[in-house]
Amino acid sequence: MTTIRYNEFARRQTPESGFSHFEGTEQELLDLTTEHFAEAKQGYKPGVLLVPVPADRFKTGVVLVGPETILTASFAARREGEASYLSIQAEGEKAQAQHVHVILYSREVLNENNEATEGGDWEVISINAWESDGPEPMDPMTMARNFLELPGGTKGDFSARDFAESILYWSTRARTKSKV
Repeated sequence: MTTIRYNEFARRQTPESGFSHFEGTEQELLDLTTEHFAEAKQGYKPGVLLVPVPADRFKTGVVLVGPETILTASFAARREGEASYLSIQAEGEKAQAQHVHVILYSREVLNENNEATEGGDWEVISINAWESDGPEPMDPMTMARNFLELPGGTKGDFSARDFAESILYWSTRARTKSKV
């Protein structure tokens, strides 16, 4: 039987954060992910899975930016040991998600950076929830961190097209401003 655990990195995705989040408990999310595990799709590399789950209890942390959108910028690391970077946030309410992927990393992938927790074959790393019709590409900074194997990144290869599509998508969107 496949076991799925919650990784500490995913715990930053709360209603108060600028990230997508689940409106339920960690255990409910683990149960939902396990229920839909058979529908998983290959992620950006072996050992990374995208598990599609029903979107009804998820909010997206992404705002479509327009001329009236109030933007702020910050310069900080995501967590200790990572390089700081420029991040743009938009004022706005989190929207009801239309599509959701729970991102799982295998124990082997997490061990590449010594980030696996105790037990579990897979760990929830991220909740990717969006309201647009097509899939939401990984943001360019995350792609670059992974591609260049920087601290906090997990080795991944991306094409020039992957980067271009990501840049275009994120050029009209921003994460919601954290309420913390």
